[in-house]
Amino acid sequence: MHKNQQVLFSILFLFFFGLISNAQEKILYPKNEFRGVWIATVVNIDWPKTATDGVEKEKADYLEILEAYKKLNYNAVIVQVRSVGDAFYPSELAPWSRFLTGKEGLAPNPYYDALAWMIDEAHKRGFEFHAWLNPYRATFDLNKNLLSPNHDLFKHPEWMIEYGGKYYYDPALPEVQEHLTKVVKEVVDKYDIDAIHFDDYFYPYTVPGKVFNDTASFRKYGSGLSLADWRRANVSNFVHTISTTIKASKPWVQFGISPFGVWRNKSVDPKGSETQSTANYDDLYADPVLWMDQKWIDYIMPQLYWSMNNPRASYSKLVKWWSENSNNTALYIGHASYKIRGDSDKSWNFASEIPTQIDFARSFKKVGGSAYFSAKWFMNKNFDIVRLLEESQYKYPALPIAVPNLRRIVIDIPNVTEYAKDSIKYTFTIKSPLNTKVRYMVVYGAEHISKIDTNDATKIIDKITICETNGLITFSVPAEKMNQYKACAVTFIDYFANESTPTTIDLKKTFKTYLPAQPNENR
Repeated sequence: MHKNQQVLFSILFLFFFGLISNAQEKILYPKNEFRGVWIATVVNIDWPKTATDGVEKEKADYLEILEAYKKLNYNAVIVQVRSVGDAFYPSELAPWSRFLTGKEGLAPNPYYDALAWMIDEAHKRGFEFHAWLNPYRATFDLNKNLLSPNHDLFKHPEWMIEYGGKYYYDPALPEVQEHLTKVVKEVVDKYDIDAIHFDDYFYPYTVPGKVFNDTASFRKYGSGLSLADWRRANVSNFVHTISTTIKASKPWVQFGISPFGVWRNKSVDPKGSETQSTANYDDLYADPVLWMDQKWIDYIMPQLYWSMNNPRASYSKLVKWWSENSNNTALYIGHASYKIRGDSDKSWNFASEIPTQIDFARSFKKVGGSAYFSAKWFMNKNFDIVRLLEESQYKYPALPIAVPNLRRIVIDIPNVTEYAKDSIKYTFTIKSPLNTKVRYMVVYGAEHISKIDTNDATKIIDKITICETNGLITFSVPAEKMNQYKACAVTFIDYFANESTPTTIDLKKTFKTYLPAQPNENR
């Protein structure tokens, strides 16, 4: 396509969806939408910026990421806490990551539990924290000198398969699956996370001329299956085990997977997509459609890292395919911010590419949000695209909605016992609910009590992590955010991401609250 034609197409596309958005305001400013960003730690892609940064610089750089994405009205961070058999937290099952401390097995100095701290800082700013683990990748290269003596490569060399310049855990071995399940369980049990997240690394991507040598395991455990079916069964059994392990420990913790963007090509399966690409099912031995059908995962986030009209795998066709084939799970779309102005597909040279993708995805009812790989691409670069998002798609905050398997009615309603205000802040005191474990409070504003609309994203003033003391929840909102309003409403967000019925407050009448008669069944 000629360059001028492509610009014209992008303008027309945005205009078309702008018309839809004007007719249906929810598409332009959705009140409920997942907005996540991957923070990659392997080889210091996003954070820490270098492996030798001091603790104070590490902390400052992480907070800079949070503040940048808070300003953009994102609401979830997906942080890589295990990438190559290591850990960003104290563990008996893996050594400290060299990407955090400069040397594998060496704890931070001065000491801190990086994961606990990151979760706390994310929650303070209203973000969900999704702990991202790479289960099967054991090393990033073959240099054993970089590894701790406590790395599994030394402790259990029989678990490992060398392939394409890396070592991998053999997915077929029962003892590997048991060990990796313990790794996940440790994170779920010890930390106040919102989700466990796996990405697209299951069996490794094919390296030409190389063979993934799991012959011995296949002979021992193959049970008469074909090699491909057996490998898929290994992955699916592991996914099922992780799902049941998470829910047995903390039922509110989500399990999400971000697979490669193509399930199967239509050329090999009529149920597949109109693509000519590597495929989960045939090349990575992963079957996300099965995982959704069996309700083993809470959300699916396919990595649709192509432009709108890429000839081999178009974003537009794949969004449609996933929206038609996602069952029992929330569907979010993974976007390739790393490709902006850096890809052979020249569509990525246009600032309109990602905004157009967001608008297109929002036109599908089943699509519940987006995530971006990775954090650094909207940090001090690509200012024109950041500005477009600030002014349009992400102009207002949004709340992640509860995933399908965790939806429920919050029977408690905020009981505001008092509020006080001064020139600096408005402070609210609320009775702790009897039946609900509360993660956040959300505050909405309006010119009058009769005009409060808690389904309108433009009315969200703040989302605040709560702290309970002596049966009371107390929180404050800066006066500069509240002074323009004459009334407000407050709601609970529980640990499952469900929102309660609101309680409204006339800010001109100190202490007076209005309690609805019954919960809103539509929440």
